[in-house]
Amino acid sequence: MPEKHLSTQFDSELSAVSTRVMEMGGLVESQIQQAIYALSQFSVEVANVVSATESRVNAMEVDIDRELSSIIARRQPTARDLRLLIAISKITANLERVGDEAEKIARMVRAIIKSGAPRSLPAHELRVASDLAAGLLRKALDAFARLDTAAAVAILKEDDLIDQEFNGFVRKLVTYMMEDPRTISPSLDLLFLAKAIERIGDHAKNIAEFIIYVVKGADVRHTSMEQIESVLK
Repeated sequence: MPEKHLSTQFDSELSAVSTRVMEMGGLVESQIQQAIYALSQFSVEVANVVSATESRVNAMEVDIDRELSSIIARRQPTARDLRLLIAISKITANLERVGDEAEKIARMVRAIIKSGAPRSLPAHELRVASDLAAGLLRKALDAFARLDTAAAVAILKEDDLIDQEFNGFVRKLVTYMMEDPRTISPSLDLLFLAKAIERIGDHAKNIAEFIIYVVKGADVRHTSMEQIESVLK
């Protein structure tokens, strides 16, 4: 991923830590897929697997941060190399939070099943948003592997689709609760679940922003799409 350096060992260290990020991303992707499956099948067993994976994701974040600190202390990188290491730290933090959201989905699935009324609610309608969020994270990781700014911009634009799905789902849930007050408690569980899915998309968007930071040296967080596109010209 990074450009070649005079130090072959430094190249090797950068490559190794980048590979660890991709491994962590793969584990988190698996968590999301299992959480979505648990939702679609109302499976307590699969939801439990998602929760059990959380400790592995947390441990990987700690290990990667430790390695980053070691590289920075020993190599004292500058310019793009330093930006890459900073971005990796931020990306792993976002991946850990995606794992948290997947675990939250698993908890909500268990709560909905426990409520005894899972089949009466429109949980299946979350599938579009969940597939979009999972796909967005996969694209963000692929873009990071290539440091592809064009793909990063496409991810930033696509995140709006997840927001639209979330807003539409909230309106449907409100209708359900108004028509039958008995659905209020499980509907609120579904609302928190939908918010977790939306947050996965937000974290993918954050990763895309850090790709632009590495390549262009510009912090594009909290800026408009027009400003971001002008940075890339």
